[in-house]
Amino acid sequence: MRASFTLGRILGIPIGVHSSWLVAFALIAWSLAAGYFPHQYPGWTVAMYWLVALFTTVLFFASVVIHELGHSVVARREKVDVLSITLFIFGGLAQIAREPPTAGAEFRIAIAGPITSFGLAAVLTLLGSLGTAGSVSSAPFVYLGWINFLLATFNMIPGFPLDGGRVLRAILWKFGGDFQAATRRASVVGRLVAFGFIFLGMWQILAGNFLNGLWIAFIGWFLNNAAESSYLQVALRDLLAGVQARDVMTQDCATVPGDMSLSRLVHDYILGTGRRCFLVGQGGSIQGLVTLHNIKGTPREQWADVTASQVMTPVESLQRARVDEDVLSLLQRMEQADVNQMPVLDDGDVKGMVSREHLLRYIRTRSELGV
Repeated sequence: MRASFTLGRILGIPIGVHSSWLVAFALIAWSLAAGYFPHQYPGWTVAMYWLVALFTTVLFFASVVIHELGHSVVARREKVDVLSITLFIFGGLAQIAREPPTAGAEFRIAIAGPITSFGLAAVLTLLGSLGTAGSVSSAPFVYLGWINFLLATFNMIPGFPLDGGRVLRAILWKFGGDFQAATRRASVVGRLVAFGFIFLGMWQILAGNFLNGLWIAFIGWFLNNAAESSYLQVALRDLLAGVQARDVMTQDCATVPGDMSLSRLVHDYILGTGRRCFLVGQGGSIQGLVTLHNIKGTPREQWADVTASQVMTPVESLQRARVDEDVLSLLQRMEQADVNQMPVLDDGDVKGMVSREHLLRYIRTRSELGV
């Protein structure tokens, strides 16, 4: 879930927003301004309904961030790095650098979010009760108190990867002693819960409640995909455990001179060999890396006049791998940096190249062979 843009940092953690969040923000604000507040508090002006709705929507997503910060603070205490928090159409997602080291750590990290939301619900409900019933000052807090209670309760449903599903995995892991088996069983339960949401949504649609039914079915679809992909991630970690960059790198790294034109590079090297990246060298030293991405940034009519050194990524700016680096760590860095290949260095010398395409072939081959 890559963020489309970043709002800032809290406790050093980047807070990002996925483009789908804009849809969620608009839908929630509209439903509050046109439905909930006019029904609960008749007599306000249209402008007031929208003003309170927008204020409440902002606070709602602030509550989601606080929920994810609850997870993040505990994760850091368990020595698990938190890479980012991203808001998207279904709420929020805290991305951690690795799986928790123990079942106890998994349980504490998972339960922290719902506990935080239950605490928020109590505080917001109290704030709502301090104002005059039905007033503009109390209405947002009354709504948010109830919504945070529902958010915490929903997240405790044992549907992996919801918080309740992770709590279930922690319990299965603790008593079974097998992380992967616990993940598989929690994922099965998560998919059953997801199918339950899909069937409930379809029933709502057939009963005439189309929008609510569609939304519930959509949540079920998302949970099913999330449960399946979460297990596949764990299976991938198990498959690549102990594999290092030296095991998957290609050693036939082609080097081209920096003064080679893009036109010659494309027609004589790329089209003929199918390679997508080349080291750029001059006088025995490596100056940088040129890829299809670099070339596509230059208009085709200029290829004859532009050289590889002019469009390459300089060596000092390159994401580089060590020969003994764990492939899982390498994959994660490639994903974070949004690059498709990395040179593998040993004492400053280029020993090979790791590409995402080659890694996928390696994973597919090992999976097919069962090794």
